[in-house]
Amino acid sequence: MRNPLRSRLRHLPSGLIGSAGALVVGVIIGGALRGPAGAAGVAAGVALVSVGYVLSSLVVAWADSIAPNLVMPVGLTAYVGKVIVFGVVMAAIARTDWAGLAPMGWAIVGSALVWIVALSWWTWNAKILYVDPAESSGPSTPSR
Repeated sequence: MRNPLRSRLRHLPSGLIGSAGALVVGVIIGGALRGPAGAAGVAAGVALVSVGYVLSSLVVAWADSIAPNLVMPVGLTAYVGKVIVFGVVMAAIARTDWAGLAPMGWAIVGSALVWIVALSWWTWNAKILYVDPAESSGPSTPSR
């Protein structure tokens, strides 16, 4: 039997690979422009976005496995929750005068764009079946 959540999470590797690339490039740029704090800020921003996408994907996949009509409310709740958490984290860090705050903010924006591009690429290239092969009993002929 197939794992119902695994089949709903096939898109995650593309986003995680994109995040790894963004992390490498961003840490180099952040380190060159702002030193260790810049590199750490970029790493924190990429990590925050990656964790947010993975967690929201997990809860949406779970909702879809329970009842497909829960996907929209659970997805919107996860999205609003992510925005609130990102805002709270950024506001808390802003109170510390940490030099990595601006690189972290740019990394959040850049990582979100990387995830959007990676997931778009995955969607365009995925072989998404319209019929579950396990439920299909073979070719059918239309009735007249």
